[in-house]
Amino acid sequence: MSEPPKQSFISRLFRSKSRAKLTKSPSSKTALSRASTNSSQPPSIDLPPPVPPLNQKPLAHGAIYRPLDDNRDEQTGERRDDTDLLHGLAHHGSHDSLDSLNALKMKEEWRPSGVRDVASLSVRLWRSIASLLPVGDQAVLALTTRTLLARVGAESWWELEKEENRKEKLRFLMKLDEQLPGHLLCFSCAIYHVRTQRGEESLKKANVLNRLYFCPRVGKPGHEQPRTRISPDWNLPFTFVQLVMRGYRYGVSSHGIPVNELGRRWKDPYSEWTHQSRFYIHKGHLLMRVSSKSFAGAKLPPSAQRHLLYSREDYTPYFSACAHWRDGELMPVCKCALSHIPENRLTTAQQFKSGPLIKQNLLRPNAIVSLCSRCRPMRRCPECPSEYLVELKLAEDKEDPMNRFKQAIVVTRWCDLGDGTSPDVIEWAAINGLEVEGRERYDSFRMMGRRAISGVFEAQNGVTMPGQRLMSLNPKGVTRGEDDEDWY
Repeated sequence: MSEPPKQSFISRLFRSKSRAKLTKSPSSKTALSRASTNSSQPPSIDLPPPVPPLNQKPLAHGAIYRPLDDNRDEQTGERRDDTDLLHGLAHHGSHDSLDSLNALKMKEEWRPSGVRDVASLSVRLWRSIASLLPVGDQAVLALTTRTLLARVGAESWWELEKEENRKEKLRFLMKLDEQLPGHLLCFSCAIYHVRTQRGEESLKKANVLNRLYFCPRVGKPGHEQPRTRISPDWNLPFTFVQLVMRGYRYGVSSHGIPVNELGRRWKDPYSEWTHQSRFYIHKGHLLMRVSSKSFAGAKLPPSAQRHLLYSREDYTPYFSACAHWRDGELMPVCKCALSHIPENRLTTAQQFKSGPLIKQNLLRPNAIVSLCSRCRPMRRCPECPSEYLVELKLAEDKEDPMNRFKQAIVVTRWCDLGDGTSPDVIEWAAINGLEVEGRERYDSFRMMGRRAISGVFEAQNGVTMPGQRLMSLNPKGVTRGEDDEDWY
């Protein structure tokens, strides 16, 4: 038997290239499916060609197309948890149907009145019970039924006309608010006046006579309707707060106006300041946000800073501020923010006109300005529910054809106006600097806690505000008013 010839060392080192191709053998399931498909369909029928993928237009800012069932938040990128939504659809405390609730309502309507039970008690006993109540509650008890009026008496109504019982009279009248949709309570007269513009009330400028009802005290010297200041030309009368909150409680169509009717945009006629106001109701309280913006130059002297920030009519800020703006660091913070505005861009040729020195920071100034640790944090007034945020933003000035984009100072204020029941509400009185007899001083950090008004307001649109350090507007707690020279 002949042996195969031995391969040389060179032939073993350099082998010829193989022409075999590696192919993946189909699995048994795939082979069976192909066989069944070929046997069921005739070979003469040709399948349609596959649809080519659509060429989607690229989105701006690097955005990508997401499927419709993608449950992600657009801002944070996190997946939303719908557990709270599903639990909110469940029954809590009751599994009654609408039919059973309607039957219960009909049963209560046909329930026999308790007039006989009230009449069974003696007049002396009812008088003793009424003597333990305030005068306003006695008047409400007498107004309930004729039987109680005969037992308690109408003396409490005459007591309400006395000047020392004025607060009790207002408490009594406020309880009739739901029964009088066509009237509005005047706290100056302690009387319900007829609404002259029912359903068509609109907020107007401070110099426009806008009567919602005819009050005999309007126009008399020394009389001023309760209102709060928004800007030098705009005020928010308390009557509009009443209308909005009445509509929120009892119905917009009959008792008040919608909250969106208060929002405005306007420009100050004597300066470059532009304002935008917006309102929102949260847990029975009316919240207000006012954003004020004005263009500002670099390296302003103190006189130019005062000219930019203060109105020459009454030396108050052009932007919205509470009654305690002189006591704290609101104006020093605004002046500190103005000092961070960089100078405008100057080319090399423009710099050579003033001297041989060239400043590199003026060739390409940074458009994004970062504030310091003093003017960057958000400020909260310790004496009222008001919060402030001072920012520098790059905005477009359409009236300047040479320098279109400039730095603008933006002052935003968030505040809580109260529930709108009375001007003596603790929030309304604190914002306007009013002192109510027998009430402690308002402490915003103790009343509101860690939750900021700005976070509550911006959360209505699903906007997540960046984390801000919240500091006191008056950390030293010094109250000087106009006697302090630092406010100007």
